Amino acid sequence: MEIKVLGPLDAQLAGSSIVPTAGKPRQILALLALHRNRIMPVPTLMEEIWGTELPRSALTTLQTYILQLRRRIGAALGPDSPHTAKDILVTSHGGYLLRTPPDALDAHVYEQLVEQGRTAFDAGDNERASCLLRQALEMWRGPALVDVRAGTILEVETVRLEESRLGTLELRIHADLARGRHAALLTELTALVARHPLHEGLHSQAMVALYRCGRQAQALDVYHALRGRLVEELGLEPSTQLQRVHHAVLTADPALDVPGVRQAPAFQPFAA
Repeated sequence: MEIKVLGPLDAQLAGSSIVPTAGKPRQILALLALHRNRIMPVPTLMEEIWGTELPRSALTTLQTYILQLRRRIGAALGPDSPHTAKDILVTSHGGYLLRTPPDALDAHVYEQLVEQGRTAFDAGDNERASCLLRQALEMWRGPALVDVRAGTILEVETVRLEESRLGTLELRIHADLARGRHAALLTELTALVARHPLHEGLHSQAMVALYRCGRQAQALDVYHALRGRLVEELGLEPSTQLQRVHHAVLTADPALDVPGVRQAPAFQPFAA
């Protein structure tokens, strides 16, 4: 089985899709996939579908959805399979469990690559870190579960995945800055700060890249534009970390000129 949640939901078994077209069974499949090989209690599944106001027929309807999923699994397995749909979508201890191989879920493979990339980064191997983190980010095909209606449980999961995606991107840029690839990053960072107008980490990285390219005035413009938005929209001043980067750019601190500097004495200009 192969399941993809980093984009539209896709689940393939023996070369056939097992993704239902109806919304609520899709929710159930997505939730079971994200918690594969773990029991999802019936109350949790019902909360995902109906929230706190359960219809009287909730349990019976949920069982119908499970039956529909099993039918699709059974059809994909075919009559000659040594396994049955109940071997894959298991009823156990007041809940259901989707049994899959360890690396069947793209989000699991993604998280493994991110962990390896972070380990390489912490060890100072910025080239390997950048490569691994790029591989992780390339697994994304769009917003997580973009074609699945999210209830309260799935909403938490999709937000977590999207936050991880942004953090991984920031760390990959950090590794590339440490490799001295500031010129190559300018176009990407320009687009990212426009897409995330209040994200201080990306703005900090854009300032460092611009400064290293000899564009000190533009680096300062990035800071002042962000500060204006923070004050106007949130009533907040930039963080101490960002203010330190601003001061370093303003004073042409030599620490900013050296690719690979991991932490200057007073600040860390491209922290993840």
